[in-house]
Amino acid sequence: MPPLLRATPRQRAFQAFPAARSGVSVTRLGYCRFASSSQKSVHGTTTSRRTCTASVNRQRSALISSSLSWNIQQKWSSTVAIDPKMYTTSFAFFEALWDAGVTHVFVNLGSDHPSIIEAMVKGACEKKGQFPRIITCPNEMVAMSMADGYARLTNKPQAVIVHVDVGTQGLGAAVHNASAGRAPILVFAGISPITQEGELRGSRTEFIHWIQDVPDQKQIVAQYCRYSAELKTGVNVKQMVNRALQFAKSAPQGPVYLCGSREVMEQEIEPYSIQQDEWDPVELGGLPGSAVSKIAEALASAERPLLITGYAGRNPDMPAKLVELANTVKGLRVLDTGGSDMCFPADHPAWLGLRYGNEEAIQTADTIIVLDCDVPWIPTQCKPRSDAKIFHIDVDPLKQVMPLFYIKAQARYRADAMASVDQILAALQSDESLRAKLAGGASEQRWTALQTSYRERIDGIASRARPLDNGEFGTGHLCSKLRELCPEDTIWAVEAVTNTLFVHDNIQPTKPGQWINCGGGGLGWSGGGALGVKLASDHEAKLQGHEHGKFVVQIVGDGSFLFSVPGSVYWIAKRYNIPILTIVLNNKGWNAPRRSLLLVHPDGLGAGATNDDIHIAFNPSPDYAGIAKAAAGGDVFAERVDQAADLVDVLKRAIQAVQNGQTAVVDCKVASGC
Repeated sequence: MPPLLRATPRQRAFQAFPAARSGVSVTRLGYCRFASSSQKSVHGTTTSRRTCTASVNRQRSALISSSLSWNIQQKWSSTVAIDPKMYTTSFAFFEALWDAGVTHVFVNLGSDHPSIIEAMVKGACEKKGQFPRIITCPNEMVAMSMADGYARLTNKPQAVIVHVDVGTQGLGAAVHNASAGRAPILVFAGISPITQEGELRGSRTEFIHWIQDVPDQKQIVAQYCRYSAELKTGVNVKQMVNRALQFAKSAPQGPVYLCGSREVMEQEIEPYSIQQDEWDPVELGGLPGSAVSKIAEALASAERPLLITGYAGRNPDMPAKLVELANTVKGLRVLDTGGSDMCFPADHPAWLGLRYGNEEAIQTADTIIVLDCDVPWIPTQCKPRSDAKIFHIDVDPLKQVMPLFYIKAQARYRADAMASVDQILAALQSDESLRAKLAGGASEQRWTALQTSYRERIDGIASRARPLDNGEFGTGHLCSKLRELCPEDTIWAVEAVTNTLFVHDNIQPTKPGQWINCGGGGLGWSGGGALGVKLASDHEAKLQGHEHGKFVVQIVGDGSFLFSVPGSVYWIAKRYNIPILTIVLNNKGWNAPRRSLLLVHPDGLGAGATNDDIHIAFNPSPDYAGIAKAAAGGDVFAERVDQAADLVDVLKRAIQAVQNGQTAVVDCKVASGC
């Protein structure tokens, strides 16, 4: 056990009350003990140093004897007046976060956080500009989704503080999303006090402290985390925070979890610092030399080469590098099967767009590079031809948290995607025999065919995005208008579920970091996620001397909107002045379960049943914009549109509202299947 927790009564006297060590007398008043000194007291009045006729040593001895007597006669109270200069585990925890680059902490506070609150107040007073900004979140999933969105845009880990076991459970699907989406986030939660008779400051004081005491709180989220641990003493809290962040920032990135009791977080320690440059994350290297030659030769010799990726675009330099590869290997096509990042620009002829593991190019390719991708294809729907050469390059090629995963591949490598593509390019551009293959007439024919197929694809998308004859419109038409009307560098936070492909086809993102999806399956991410993205964009812009960051649009299905806890989302947007444009795709229910049903039982009883019959319909349809407006105290641009003739006007006014600093929510009734 840590020193504070195994201390003897004599040691506790010194550990709990630094006044005893300094010779300042401790006065017991009722259940409280107050350190008296010549400085301002916690009440703001000046107190004089009380002295005894005895020496300082005798005073200390008397204090120790007294403390021993108190421990025999009655246990110490956990209610202690705090010296404003006190340096606790909690304060050191926040210092560690700031020094490690964490600028924002998203909090949902509870009975386990007295010392956390004290540290936040102390930090606001004493460390302005050198202390994380605290964002209050009335719901834990929204808190973690905000941290997720922030980290996803900047690749800088942020922190979340929640309340014991119940707050940890309240994180819900957000933990899954951060794990699947590889978002570096540090979560901290208190645990119920570990003493109950006032033995230490922070001991149990409330009924709920017994109810929330569980055998192993970490295990609630441990399987989703890269690292989880309990803080058992304050003397190494900064090392523990940085160890956790090393895991969060090392590939494959993801969430980490720390917890600590009130007593540990209240512990007084000596102020200290650590060498921050000694805590960098682990870096992956590139491919072995033999692998580079093998992959470069396969690409140069291929007739129908294909690159499949899912999250390589997390590195903002990767899209340009893939463009260079596509320009070098003419005829190479690039397919996104993850949809979590902008991996390849839509204005390049090699763009195949986003398809979830089901695309004709997978079946026809003779050479496939799988690059940072979780699900390159779905074997029951689509799989490569038997003679295809397949190479898998990934930060996590074995998918170690997935019990079932494997793909056919000639070779697989744990390597950094950027370094690997650089190596492959260098080989293709320097080897004379490979250059000759890439410069032949067959290569030029493939390039011409690629450009033709690209134009056909873009034209097809545009034709399918027209309004319907009855004046209604689908998601494709809506998103084509959003692309026309929103700023060119808009960031799209997308959670459109069954409409995602229509959104991606028509938004056609081209800029790194412009498209962000959570990467997981926990619905409700995009509310907090979009706020986190906007908060991050504004913060980064101000660091560079700009007034505002980029325009942020959340595109969300109606079911996912309800999952996102909009009452919390739009209160936060108003409270912290984080204006976003929310587009609700209102198709009157959850269509994803119907799709899943038909994939397994295409001719079953449910195939001909109505949405009401299979319990996925939203009747009556909620007033989504009204929910947001109520949460923001009425200060939200809120409208509904169901006719194509009205769409552009409504969108223009909503965009203008956001640019003027007001969040806007537009409830769009969309036709299905387009």
